[in-house]
Amino acid sequence: MITTMDTLTKHQKKDVRLIGKFVEIYCAGRHGSLERSPFTLPGSLGQRNLCRECAAFMAYAVSKRIKCPLEAEKPSCKHCRIHCYAAEQREKVREIMGYSGRRLMMRGRLDYVWHYFF
Repeated sequence: MITTMDTLTKHQKKDVRLIGKFVEIYCAGRHGSLERSPFTLPGSLGQRNLCRECAAFMAYAVSKRIKCPLEAEKPSCKHCRIHCYAAEQREKVREIMGYSGRRLMMRGRLDYVWHYFF
């Protein structure tokens, strides 16, 4: 579990909730046979059922999002001038977003389409 301040900004909550959904879909699709356990999101945003590998990535992603130095002018991470993620994690998030984004679009989740393309 990630320890953080109790108050997250509206944008942080949205981004953490979004990456949580994407990672959960990726984990269920790619690691469906692995044992999963609840991963608690910060700021009372609920839980996601993730395998150990995906939970470790999720903890990394949430910590980076919460510590983002560009909060006032935060673009989406792929359009950011500062890349907080290490190269390995940047590649992993691309894989997760690509996999999950296509599945969400096929399910008709048009609200996620905007984030997928922009």
